[in-house]
Amino acid sequence: MWFDEAGEVLEMFRSSFPLSFLFFVPILIILSPVSPANAAQEFSVFRMQQYDLQGVSYGSKNSLINMEARPIDAKMLTRRCVVARLREVTMPKFRDLLTQNAGGLVILLPEDFNSLTEEEKVHLKGLERDLLSEETVLPVYFAYETPGLGEIYDDIRRGNSGDQAPTAWEALLGAATANGFQMSVTGAQSKSLPDFQVTNIQGRLSGKGIEEQLPTVVIVAHYDATGVAPALAFGADSNGSGVIALMELARLFAKLYTNSRTHAKYNLVFLLSGGGKFNYQGTKKWIEDNMEAADGNLLVDVAYVMCLDTIGNGDTLNLHVSKPPREDSSGASFLENLEEVTKTHFPDVQFKMVHKKINLADEMLAWEHERFSIKRLPAFTLSRLDTYKTSDRGTILDTRGSIDVARLGLNIQVIAEGLARHIYNLSGQGHFKLFTEGLNVQESVHAAWMDFLTNQSRAAQLLAKDSPVLATLEETFTRYLKDVKKTHVKADKRDPEFLFYNGAVYSMNAYNVKPAVFDLFLAGAIGSYLAVVYIFAQNFYRVYQMLRQYIGNSKVKAS
Repeated sequence: MWFDEAGEVLEMFRSSFPLSFLFFVPILIILSPVSPANAAQEFSVFRMQQYDLQGVSYGSKNSLINMEARPIDAKMLTRRCVVARLREVTMPKFRDLLTQNAGGLVILLPEDFNSLTEEEKVHLKGLERDLLSEETVLPVYFAYETPGLGEIYDDIRRGNSGDQAPTAWEALLGAATANGFQMSVTGAQSKSLPDFQVTNIQGRLSGKGIEEQLPTVVIVAHYDATGVAPALAFGADSNGSGVIALMELARLFAKLYTNSRTHAKYNLVFLLSGGGKFNYQGTKKWIEDNMEAADGNLLVDVAYVMCLDTIGNGDTLNLHVSKPPREDSSGASFLENLEEVTKTHFPDVQFKMVHKKINLADEMLAWEHERFSIKRLPAFTLSRLDTYKTSDRGTILDTRGSIDVARLGLNIQVIAEGLARHIYNLSGQGHFKLFTEGLNVQESVHAAWMDFLTNQSRAAQLLAKDSPVLATLEETFTRYLKDVKKTHVKADKRDPEFLFYNGAVYSMNAYNVKPAVFDLFLAGAIGSYLAVVYIFAQNFYRVYQMLRQYIGNSKVKAS
C-alpha cells in the first residue's frame, strides 16, 4: 500500500529533516524557467574614434563602461549605459545624454547596411560627422545588432516600462519583475600612441633618356580610411578605389616602359601616402623630405601631380584644382586629353574641372593635391565627387557593396588613356586607344584588390608599419616599379601634429540582473519562507502524529 511507503518517507524526514530538505533544491533548479546560460552574453563592440589633430582633440576620450543598461528614452539616465538603435540616436538626444551625465552609449547597427533606406543612410552619415566634430567624455560604442543583441535590446525596453506605469504600485511591481542588464566592457582605458608611425610607399618608372633631365609626373593616392569607429572604417571607395587605380596605372605603364618602342620620355613616380584622412600627414612629410633632399629630389622638374581619390562609383569624373592650369602647361595638356578621351570613347562619363582656392585658415585641407599646391607644384585631384564637403569620404557605410567594379574600371581606363596621350604626345589622335587587348584594364584584378582592401579596417591608427596591408602593397610595387621604399612619419613628441589612441575593438558583457528593488521583494520572500519553514520544523511532530493517525484509521477501514 502507498500508505506504508508514505510512512517510510515521513520517517526519513523526521529522522534527518535539515539534510533531507536539501533534496528539493536541485529539483527546484531543474524546474526553474531561467537558463543559467542566458544569464550573461558576450559580444564585440567598436569604439568611437579618438585622436588629436594639430592640438585639437576629437572623439570619445573614455572607454570603460560598467553600469546598468537603459533605453534612450528612459527618464533616469545618470550613470546608466544607454542602448539604442541607430534611428533613435540624434544629436539633440546625444547632447541630452551628456547633460544627464549618462555613463555610456551603445548604438546598434544593422548587420547588413544594404537594408538601410536612403533616409537612414543620410542620418548615419550626418551623425558620424556631428559626433566627430568635437571631443566628448561619454564612452560611445557601436555594435552589429545580432539576434542575441536584439533580444537584449527588447528586454531593456520592457524593463523600462515601469516609468510609464499609471500608479506607483504598478511601477514598483513592474520594476521588481523586470529583467535588467549590467553592461560591462572588459579591457583597459585607452592610451595614446606617441611613437606611432605613418608609412608612405613610393616607387618609380624612369623615362627614356637622361633621367635627371626628364619631366616627372607624380601619381598619388592615400590608402587609409576613416569613419566614426576606426574598426569599421573599410573605405572601399574612399580611398580603396584610388589605391586600386594607382596600382593599375603602375601595372599598365610598367609594361609600356619595358619596351623601347613605348618607353616615354617622362619619369613616373607613384606614391601611396599614409595619414590621408588626418590632413594628409604622410604627403606633407614626403614633400618636405624631397624638397630638402640634397640629392635624388623627385620634385625637381614636376610636370604635374595627379592625386586619385574616390573614383569607384558614379558617372562623373571631376578634376579638382586650386588654380586653373596655364594654357601652355602640362596640366592644361592633360586636361585637354581627358576631355578628348571622354568625348570620343566614354561619352557617358561626365567630365569637368572644379576650381577651389586653398583656404589656409581652415584646419583641414580639402584635397590631397593642396599639399603640393601650397609648395607651388602644379597638382590636381581626380574624383567622382564634385565637392570635398560630402560625407561619403569618411563613413562606415563605405563598404564593398557600395562599389561598382565596372564603373571603377571605366574611370581607370579614362585616366590611363588621358595620361598616355599626354606623355606620348598623342593629342588629337581621334579614336586611337592605347589600352586595348593585352593592355586593357582588368576588372577581375580590380575586384580581387577591392576584396582584399575591404577585408579589414584601414583606419590609420590600425595600420602599423608591419601591417599585412602595407606589406602586400609594397610587394606589388616591387613587382612593377623600381627604387621601391617605405618611409615613416612620426609626430613630434613636444608638439605633435597628430596623436592616435589604442583600443578600437572591445568585448562587452551583458549580465542579466534584477533591479535593486527586486532585492527588497526577494528579502521579504526569503524571510517569509524561512518563517514558514521554522514554524513547520517546530511543529513537525504534530503533523507527523496527525498523518500517523490518519494512516492508521485508513488501514482499519480497509480491513
